[in-house]
Amino acid sequence: MPRHFFELDFDVDVPGRWYLREPTNLEGQAVPDIWAFVYGRAVADPGKLRVPLSRPGKPLDFDKTTVAGTPIVSGRVAAVFRELAPNDVQLFPVDVQGQPEPYFLLNVVHVVRCIDDPACEEARRWTSEDGRPDKVGEYHVVSGLRIDPLAVNDAVVFRPWGYLLPIIVDEDLKAALERIGLVGGRFVAV
Repeated sequence: MPRHFFELDFDVDVPGRWYLREPTNLEGQAVPDIWAFVYGRAVADPGKLRVPLSRPGKPLDFDKTTVAGTPIVSGRVAAVFRELAPNDVQLFPVDVQGQPEPYFLLNVVHVVRCIDDPACEEARRWTSEDGRPDKVGEYHVVSGLRIDPLAVNDAVVFRPWGYLLPIIVDEDLKAALERIGLVGGRFVAV
């Protein structure tokens, strides 16, 4: 029986929620390649980082920063990822402005070629006619994302090849996050 998968995204509807800016080093300088944390591959430890708030508010267990969409998770969410998906993620400690509790930058290190084009509402790929030779074959538009669960193999959390924005988790990881009362994340079946 195939496993079920879900996109883990941030919940903008949490009342009074905070909004996070991009991480900086402890001196306040921008991380040189902040996009490296959304490419779906392992990166070198960036050292201790600080995450400033663009708007103070209710702390969340799961959120993404405003520009690059870098995932930031609470210590209790990090513990779930460490337990259930230790080979699929890197967790780098960050200081979130005004928070004494530990937080982590979540880097998903697996990319899986699994998008089920015909099952999606829309799935269009870049072509040579689009004038972006660096993107030919990757996804230009995906809406109503659906994946082929049989293509996933043993990954617990991953980003879909050609469309790296979503973070996809399996049903066991989703259930574990729900059990701890995840605040700030929402799940959409894919």
